[in-house]
Amino acid sequence: MTTPTRWQRLRALLSNELRHLTTIHASDRPWQLPFAAALASGLPLLVGAWFGHLAYGLIASLGGMIFLYLPDTALPHRMLTVMSCAFAITASYALGVISHHFAPGMVVILALITTLVTMVSRFYALGQPGSLFFIMAAAIGAYSPSTTADLPLKVGLMFLGSLQACVIAFCYSLYSLRHRPPKPAPNLAEKRFEYVVVDSVFIGGFVGLATALAQLLHMENAYWVPISCLAVIPGVSLRAVWNKQLHRLLGTSLGLMLAFAILMLPLTPWTVCLVMISLNFIIETLIVRHYGFATMFITPITILLADAARLGLTPPEILIRARFADTVLGCLVGLAGGYCLHHPRWRATVSRHLRRWVRTLPGVPHKALPHDPAP
Repeated sequence: MTTPTRWQRLRALLSNELRHLTTIHASDRPWQLPFAAALASGLPLLVGAWFGHLAYGLIASLGGMIFLYLPDTALPHRMLTVMSCAFAITASYALGVISHHFAPGMVVILALITTLVTMVSRFYALGQPGSLFFIMAAAIGAYSPSTTADLPLKVGLMFLGSLQACVIAFCYSLYSLRHRPPKPAPNLAEKRFEYVVVDSVFIGGFVGLATALAQLLHMENAYWVPISCLAVIPGVSLRAVWNKQLHRLLGTSLGLMLAFAILMLPLTPWTVCLVMISLNFIIETLIVRHYGFATMFITPITILLADAARLGLTPPEILIRARFADTVLGCLVGLAGGYCLHHPRWRATVSRHLRRWVRTLPGVPHKALPHDPAP
């Protein structure tokens, strides 16, 4: 049997990477779901444009993203999940806005929010998009210019946006459950300590590290750094982490070109609304089919969410270069975090110390943390 040459191994590697990159997954999503998702995040924008306060609509629109956490379960479980997410995204945004006034604490707050939200979302089997939008809300709040007096107004807008998303989720559920039987609620009987606690500490630590590096490099308005890191790191395997990083880098590169083209248009509050509603519909149609393609549209909508209220103050080319630098840094830190997350020795060491610390907490029985069952 002949040994493959170096060129043959390289060709096989490139062919395998290309196959992972171009795989299109099947989807059974009805078109009404992307439409309702676009409405949940787009309605606050339309209201803000109508009253001449697009900046207010952008904050509320971010709260409307909690519609994406709507599960395919029975109505009581659906509404409990969405309303809990409404509280969580409001709290995350509030903590992010508070951290804006204390830059050294921003790293700690984002790391703690990421750890806690990831832990809770994994314990309750929240599913995709996981902790992403909670951390996005916290990061955008942390890097948005504001005063102390703005805190009640901004948090109130976030809550109102998430509240109207709950109403839309309820109406959509009434329609959906008439055409599709609900799926059973996820089983919460057994959750592995490493999956819930250890992984969450790893993810939170590296999101904090990414934020700290952005501050050390004096990257301006670098909200996209922790978001990119979080989007890459929590893969089920190192291969999944690498795939996500590759998809995100390529998708973001194309998305930045699309964002640049959008920013060069003569945008008005109404055209911003229409563009963001269209992008949301496209994203929710594509996200289950191909992550990289969806990322191409996620990038411009995220830039608009954070920067549309300040359009015209910063040249588009400077804004695009800054977001690309944020993406590269976040993905590199996320890849390093994914390597550590899936390294057996690192996991064992962190798990041992965390178990020892948790057992010292008051009220935790000595046998409360048995060895993890096989996944």
